[in-house]
Amino acid sequence: MNASSVLATEVQQAGGVAGAAWLIVALPLFGAAVLLIGGRRTNAWGHLLGTATVLGSFAYGVVLFFDTVAREAEQRVAEAHLFSWIPVDALQVDFGLRIDPLSLTFTLLITGVGALIHIYSIGYMAHEPGGDDRRRFFGYFNLFVAAMLILVLGNGFVTLYLGWEGVGLASYLLIGWYTQRPAAATAAKKAFLMNRVGDVGLAVAIFIMFSELGTTQYTEVFARIGELGTPLITALALLLLLGACGKSGQFPLQSWLPDAMEGPTPVSALIHAATMVTAGVYLIARANPIYNATADGRLVVVIIGAVTLLIGCVIGCAYDDIKKVLAYSTVSQIGYMILAVGLGPLGYALGIMHLLAHGFFKAGLFLGAGSVMHAMNDDVDMRHYGGLARIMPVTFATFGLGYLALIGIPPFSGFFTKDAIIEAAFGQEGWRGWVFGGAALLGAGLTAFYMTRLVLMTFFGEKRWEKLVSRDEAGNETAYHPHESPTVMTVPMIILAVGSVGAGAFFALGDRLAEWLAPSVGELQESAHGVLPHWLIPYLTVGLSLVGVLVAWLVVGRRPVPVTKPQPVSWPVRAARADLYGNAFNEAVFARPGTWLTRALVFFDARGVDGLVNGVAAGLGGSSGRLRRLQTGFVRSYALSMLGGGILVVAALLMVRFV
Repeated sequence: MNASSVLATEVQQAGGVAGAAWLIVALPLFGAAVLLIGGRRTNAWGHLLGTATVLGSFAYGVVLFFDTVAREAEQRVAEAHLFSWIPVDALQVDFGLRIDPLSLTFTLLITGVGALIHIYSIGYMAHEPGGDDRRRFFGYFNLFVAAMLILVLGNGFVTLYLGWEGVGLASYLLIGWYTQRPAAATAAKKAFLMNRVGDVGLAVAIFIMFSELGTTQYTEVFARIGELGTPLITALALLLLLGACGKSGQFPLQSWLPDAMEGPTPVSALIHAATMVTAGVYLIARANPIYNATADGRLVVVIIGAVTLLIGCVIGCAYDDIKKVLAYSTVSQIGYMILAVGLGPLGYALGIMHLLAHGFFKAGLFLGAGSVMHAMNDDVDMRHYGGLARIMPVTFATFGLGYLALIGIPPFSGFFTKDAIIEAAFGQEGWRGWVFGGAALLGAGLTAFYMTRLVLMTFFGEKRWEKLVSRDEAGNETAYHPHESPTVMTVPMIILAVGSVGAGAFFALGDRLAEWLAPSVGELQESAHGVLPHWLIPYLTVGLSLVGVLVAWLVVGRRPVPVTKPQPVSWPVRAARADLYGNAFNEAVFARPGTWLTRALVFFDARGVDGLVNGVAAGLGGSSGRLRRLQTGFVRSYALSMLGGGILVVAALLMVRFV
């Protein structure tokens, strides 16, 4: 089945249940409007309304999913036209929804996992700073969910861009939730600005589509993409990739995502684990007809994914901050997904499959980290933990299942989804198989190391917190009193843990998910050859993961954990703790030269442009002031001036005549 032809010719008008799909977006948007406009009057019940709207969207999404499943594969792509959005001469943009397997898959992920995180947040935000204003927090949450749904359900690139910018705004508001913390404000601005860099690429790509094809709607763009030359198609692919790098935290725009951990932990779980950071993967998978037409574009995507997954793994090995370790784990796992979709028909479905499994176990891991922080006075330093397994048994069990899924131990989810990507990478011919497959395999071992280190430092060993005190927001010393989280927090963790156990096998066995996604991304192709036999790769992956576990146990499990960072440390550790100098590079190459350029332009504007204008004005003003003195109002002065002028004219004429 050719993906491009499916997208171009088999789009039907949505009717029945699909005709009211706008309710999926309208419900959280309504919740956001009520909570943000209603003000303090909604404080008492705002969190309940915010949660109910997302649950309602999830329920309708489930109904729409089963309605679509009941149809034949060739009838599973439909569009619901809502209204004419931008009718300006040649630019005709309709606002509509595209209901197909890809958009429905993301809809269920966003609303399903999102609803669980909303429920968790009811308990988590009750005692957080600003908790008395949590209806505003849930309003921002609803706004984010609505924007993300517009992004994945929109039927064109302009509609996608609307949702794209909406999630950027909501992310900025949520990351900077702790207004009393300067670091949170800085992280929010950093995320917002770095996302704008990526957004420029997406915007320019949309401009090119309209300029060359006269349309930005998916159906028309994908049907006519062959009209463009290969260089222009490659340029489009790279510009879309730039947008994906910004939103999904991929190299070289990855440094904002770990800093975004300054927001409340539910924000990390919703935005930076399960939904927003997957938008880049969605964009590339959605634009698969463009990437199918450019091998060079796909190669760049794979390179970016491989580099990013290794960067995330290496940095994750060095941090002691539990949320930052998980954040860099997210950077790495999104790298796996980008690598997969960069493989084209060999990997579109595999990338989405890992994305879904990751949504379960990474959201569960972030909620587990939030549960630990909730019990440890919001302390994120793993060196202050230890021995929490028996004190927090539910958190430990759910976190442990997510950990096993993430490092790819069979039969947990990650084994089926990540192993499939590694196998597809090794399925490339020549150097590509060795380089990309080797990078993916090395990432599996490093992931097992840093995650085992995290689990050992947090849940096992000496109870280091017994000998320490923490400080509250006012600076007062308080002792640690770890305890299990309330039911409203643990139940979502348990449900996500179930997905961590079984989702991968459910999606992978029998190519169930790949066949479901075929009308959107094309049939999954198998690599016939490769640099390694297919049967060997699972053994290598699991074996290297077990080596990573063993090394972590030898380094951390058998030794006492120092409460302070050991000094001195080797250069690689220092580099990893400095985020491999990514921030320093951006500061030196982009931020400082940009600041200098801005100052130079301001100086040129003030002294050059404004100086020239002001100088001319001053010259004219001074001249007019001096000339004004000739206007005395006396007739004799004017007569004398006329006489003098006449004499000069006569003298000039005589000079010309006789000289």
